[in-house]
Amino acid sequence: MFIGLSVDSFTSYTWINSSTTKQINRIGKSLFYPVSSIYQGYHLSNSKRKIVFTVTTDLSFDQRMQRICHSLATAGFEVYLIGRTKKQSPPLRKTAYQQKRIQCFFNKGKLFYVEFNIRLFLFLLTHPTDIIGSVDLDTLLPGMLISKLRNKKCVFDAHEYFSEVPEVVNRPLTQKFWKLVAKFCIPRVDTAYTVSPSLQALFSQQHGIPFQLVRNIARTQESPISKQADNQHILLYQGALNAGRGLEALIKAMQQVENATLWIAGEGDLSSSLRKLSQELSVEHKVNFLGYLLPVQLKKLTPKATIGLNLLANKGLSYYYSLANKTFDYIQAGIPAIHPNFPEYEQINKTYSIGILVADLQESTLIEAIHQLTTDPVLYQRLQQNCLKAAKELTWEQEEKRLIQIYQNLQPLN
Repeated sequence: MFIGLSVDSFTSYTWINSSTTKQINRIGKSLFYPVSSIYQGYHLSNSKRKIVFTVTTDLSFDQRMQRICHSLATAGFEVYLIGRTKKQSPPLRKTAYQQKRIQCFFNKGKLFYVEFNIRLFLFLLTHPTDIIGSVDLDTLLPGMLISKLRNKKCVFDAHEYFSEVPEVVNRPLTQKFWKLVAKFCIPRVDTAYTVSPSLQALFSQQHGIPFQLVRNIARTQESPISKQADNQHILLYQGALNAGRGLEALIKAMQQVENATLWIAGEGDLSSSLRKLSQELSVEHKVNFLGYLLPVQLKKLTPKATIGLNLLANKGLSYYYSLANKTFDYIQAGIPAIHPNFPEYEQINKTYSIGILVADLQESTLIEAIHQLTTDPVLYQRLQQNCLKAAKELTWEQEEKRLIQIYQNLQPLN
């Protein structure tokens, strides 16, 4: 059975016998698990062009990748999404595409990235695909290398400006490493796309290749009008509980916000400290931590809110040029939101007027913005109606056409 791979050069390969696989399994055992047991159950047919997407996220909560994989599977590609297993990962749901989680011994820090990338390299080396879709810099190196070794196509999907996220930007050595990965890998991919026009222009200039645009737009949502009762307002934050999201200031602001409850959907590095802060400030009755929610749960929850919260500090260019999932989730749910006055949010608010922009994340600034939306019904209703109008234009059903075209334009290598 011909399942091994012999590399002749970066542009050609020949299939060899299963002794190579045995060697790779011996390598895999030194990494705590044999390759065959980690990836058991991987089967792709020969009739469709095959795409393997690679991420370091838990697949259950990655809305963007769920949309992308479903759209491409529906368009006729055979799609496989590879992610990671976390301690509290829920069972994978049945989808139109195949999914697999890689189990790692290390779960954070440098050792996690090293281990995950080695495992990912071995997986991509031994399994059939036509296109490798590397999502963000933390999976790009093995994807690009294998694409050259096996003469396959490599697509780079930049969800963020990885070397400019807050967790990296203040760590010079770590930032330098990821910049080197970007400099080495990105010019060698076959095509690339990203999430905002600002990042599209920046990446194209930096790396000398054209980036295309596929925004984080939500699917059309029916009957999205938010429901309010008894003047009790619900403020909703959805996303990671990490540094630079204004969450500490938001919880402090709840001391002075009347007739409102704060719902926080998500977990992250600050999960414990934020819960402790709410208790120390005696606002735990006004702050409801919902934990991780599946996208299908969020879709039902979001229209119940009064105000959406998309708060980001200017702690690096990744945040500054972002255009977050939640922006479009709030629009589709018909709820006005508070956004930072960064370029992409300024542009979308200039076009559609769907919320309030804030210049900083000070308590007083957040209190004033919340007060505006909860005490001025004329303003609120105008913004809400604008959200509903924007929701008809800003749909994934339209955005996915760009995505599908990107992959259909990729010609197979001989």
